[in-house]
Amino acid sequence: MKETKHVVVGIGELLWDFLPSGKQLGGAPANFAYITSLLGDRGIVASRSGDDPLGAEALQRLRQLGVTTEFVQKDNPHPTGTVKIELDNGQPRFEILQPVAWDFLEWTPTWKRLASETHAVCFGSLAQRSARSRITIRRFLRATRPDAVRIFDVNLRQDFYSKEVLEESLKLATIVKLNHEELPVVTSLLALESQSMRESARHLLASFHLKLVCITRGSSGSILISAGEFCEHAGFKVKIADAIGAGDAFTAALVHGYLSKQPLREINEKANRVGAWVASQHGGMPLPGERGLEQILATIT
Repeated sequence: MKETKHVVVGIGELLWDFLPSGKQLGGAPANFAYITSLLGDRGIVASRSGDDPLGAEALQRLRQLGVTTEFVQKDNPHPTGTVKIELDNGQPRFEILQPVAWDFLEWTPTWKRLASETHAVCFGSLAQRSARSRITIRRFLRATRPDAVRIFDVNLRQDFYSKEVLEESLKLATIVKLNHEELPVVTSLLALESQSMRESARHLLASFHLKLVCITRGSSGSILISAGEFCEHAGFKVKIADAIGAGDAFTAALVHGYLSKQPLREINEKANRVGAWVASQHGGMPLPGERGLEQILATIT
């Protein structure tokens, strides 16, 4: 019996990361959609690019990677998003320019149709920095069907977040994923501080009626917490090329496993494995090459 190919959307920013080594196509939703496609689902980027050379190059690159550009809007007055990135021991530091095309996401009939067909949608806080995109993202989330999975991948960047954005996003989410550095920031803003990571996760779970809370800890793995289960993974040790997109890859594998109704233990292991592979490569959209993704993942121990 053929496995169901889910429609999985990453909504928000599409941009070019300018690194010391050159530019790489990125943005958390785009990274997420690409890895989703590698895992076998239909990964879709819902974003907006400028009507400029960088925008044309971004669309061409997505098509080369096998990701549809049907739901990437074109913006005439605003440029394609760019980010200047400096690496500190493989860890990225971001300088995100504004305003750019993805600050002006539009609610359109095309996106309304996409929302109705979506099995899962991943969104973050960064693309909600402008009122226009924030409203559009929330309309998209509310237009998904009742059983759709809505993943809030927090992704705190610079000062592009607020208590209101975090609170409203959590209310709309089925799953929340954040890293160990973001957790105390979020719980402090929401007055949900606790003595332990596990307790903080349980407070988030209960306060916002979530199905699952995921906390990543870099090379130290991750924890997954649902109403009745706690699952911890120690992570995989790899040589870090850069950590760009590793968290997005983790999220893609998390969602893929969740939609496939896999046990949390299996989801956690696969997500750590996929995240470790991306961290060992340059940029958030590495190519698996001739061996294919599964064979590459099997070499990570």
